[in-house]
Amino acid sequence: MNTYEVVVLGGGPAGYVAAIRSAKLGKKTALIEARELGGTCLNRGCIPSKTLLRHAEVIETIEKAKSWGIETGPVTFSLSKMLARKDAVIQQLRNGIAYLLKQGKIDVFNGLGEMRADRSIAIQLKDREEVVQGERVILATGSRPIVPPIPGIEDATYFTSDTIFDIEKIPESMVIVGGGIIGVELACIFASLNVRVSIVEMSGRIVPSEEPDASKALAKSLKKKGISMLTSTKVTSIEQKENTQLVNVETENGKKEALETDLILMAVGRAPNTAAFAGLNLEMNGRFVQVDERMATSQPEIFAVGDVIGGWQLAHVASAEGIVAAENAAGKNRTIDYTVVPRCVYTSPEIASVGLTEEEAKQQGIDYKVLRVDHAGNGRALAQGEKDGFTKLIAGTKYGEILGVLMVGPHVTEMIAEPSAFIHLEGTVEEMASLIHAHPTVSESLYEAAASWLGKGVHH
Repeated sequence: MNTYEVVVLGGGPAGYVAAIRSAKLGKKTALIEARELGGTCLNRGCIPSKTLLRHAEVIETIEKAKSWGIETGPVTFSLSKMLARKDAVIQQLRNGIAYLLKQGKIDVFNGLGEMRADRSIAIQLKDREEVVQGERVILATGSRPIVPPIPGIEDATYFTSDTIFDIEKIPESMVIVGGGIIGVELACIFASLNVRVSIVEMSGRIVPSEEPDASKALAKSLKKKGISMLTSTKVTSIEQKENTQLVNVETENGKKEALETDLILMAVGRAPNTAAFAGLNLEMNGRFVQVDERMATSQPEIFAVGDVIGGWQLAHVASAEGIVAAENAAGKNRTIDYTVVPRCVYTSPEIASVGLTEEEAKQQGIDYKVLRVDHAGNGRALAQGEKDGFTKLIAGTKYGEILGVLMVGPHVTEMIAEPSAFIHLEGTVEEMASLIHAHPTVSESLYEAAASWLGKGVHH
């Protein structure tokens, strides 16, 4: 039996990053992955959706350009070519990960691993079973889409974020159950392909994990794209018609409606994959694995990272956790710090935020002041034809330290790095307002917000 100093179970953004760090720290490392390297993020999540959202953006820009005096012929799109480009992007990134693992001399097992009570791991390879032993084990088994037990779902034809890009042709209409981040991103992709999209969301607004004014701005934009949004609404049942399906919904105040649709997409959240180590009887935190800030589980030689421990369920958080786990598995003493986690939604407009929300600042009893700058007065946003966004800054009144930033508009997912760096370095509004920002850029709205917060604003 092969013995390793560190065995990582799962090859997504938590697992492969942990394996590479572990190898760099000189540990003999193995990585076990049942599917493709890169996990959900690369193969079925962030990367395919961002690739197709880019396509959506181009289609929308062509449409918008008519009013700028740029005319084209009718726009046509080939779903097969678009999906082929997405696959090429994924393949290139997958090869990159494989190369890094090879460079680190990490043994990669492509099969389903199952942990036994004695901490050995049985791996089902294509043609045989192999057993490995790990002195330390990092669990990075990820999550999968939840399919809720809606009456009639067993006969329904539905997709999840895992399977949606396997479609053969563009449907005429689709109902998306769930208006969180995954739901709204997929709504943008399909709306740009002229699909009639309806979103059904149980809470009172779409993207309920973001601040209310971000939800409001996004809802306004989605409405313009012809997407219908039913909030405070739940699906009661699904029925089969001859060529279509009926999704029966009911609002909070009892109003019933039947949505006729070609395609149903379930985007109601994700459940952790815990079957591979059920025999360990680890302490759990609800459905998720309980860990401390060193990423250690209730069994000290076993660590857990990424979606399987819940929390943000973001790839960049998973990677950060993977690094902490690998360092601790190598005998160092590292703890995770969640204070600066940027959160991005790649719709149009984009939403990006970092640090505390107003709600959180309130709950923590911090004295704060908020300043919001609308992009309607921003030269670059106007030139780009994207003036609907805004930048919002939350800072503590005592020292002026920046607590949180929320941005809505073009490219804000790239721009959130600046406020993240400020918070990371404990920067103040004073410092942000004295930093020279390039003009014209959308990022100078950060400078404006800081200057106005201090009462020194030039504009507005």
